[in-house]
Amino acid sequence: MGHQNTSRPADASGAFALGGDLTVNRLGYGAMQLTGPGVWGEPRDPAQAVQVLRRVVELGINFIDTADSYGPFVSERLIREALHPYPDDVVIATKGGLTRPGPDDWQPVGRPEYLRQQTELSLRHLGVERIDLYQLHRIDEKVPLADQLGELVLLQQEGKIHHIGVSEVTVEQLKEARTLADIASVQNRYNLADRSAEDVLRYAERENIAFIPWFPIASGELARSGSPLDAAAEQHGVSPSQLALAWLLHRSPVILPIPGTSQTAHLEENTQAARITLTDDDFDALAAVA
Repeated sequence: MGHQNTSRPADASGAFALGGDLTVNRLGYGAMQLTGPGVWGEPRDPAQAVQVLRRVVELGINFIDTADSYGPFVSERLIREALHPYPDDVVIATKGGLTRPGPDDWQPVGRPEYLRQQTELSLRHLGVERIDLYQLHRIDEKVPLADQLGELVLLQQEGKIHHIGVSEVTVEQLKEARTLADIASVQNRYNLADRSAEDVLRYAERENIAFIPWFPIASGELARSGSPLDAAAEQHGVSPSQLALAWLLHRSPVILPIPGTSQTAHLEENTQAARITLTDDDFDALAAVA
């Protein structure tokens, strides 16, 4: 790797080649929190959101994860406003397949014509001709998976999508998805406190599929004052959320955590987690604690 640029802490997180050809720093950024309350509507301070996104890239983060349903479309438009024309090394992942009747309300719709419409809208809102990584946000149980992924494969063949990913899947669903499309990534809820997707992670690791843990910092329980993680963080001289991210980065080379925040200071703190080196003993002790 050679000389680490101290102003780009994300470089220390190591690299992963998404789909074999899109090399990103493993510590990414999730853009869900840049919207209004309930992931609905405009942020209170749009200028601040733009500032955070520009800082993301300055810190060496070059993997940004969003979705058409964040806002809806607010997050994608802010990313375009902040970063377009995009730096060559920046990879933007988005998702489709969840509709938004209102704040905190998420409904899966996987009809092919809907997924096509949403892909076209995401292309427009992001200002790109091809989406680097397009993820099926949820499998719609009412539509055959072959129809949902089949449409994304068509869009891929048309050059509108580069790589395809899935989200919130079981190992069985991931295996089925792989018979229908080349799957570059899987995004499931996973963190130090909730490892229910461990089997999916192990499968992804074996197959060299990127595993993007959403909700990577289960802040509440883990980070409360006096919690076991709190004590360990103090011992390491870091914050509980930094320790939670360092644990994920240590857990597997295919893990790409995407902590999100709407505050620059919090973003900078999270990104420093890439510089924390845990020993295997540290890792095991934290796993046992949580």
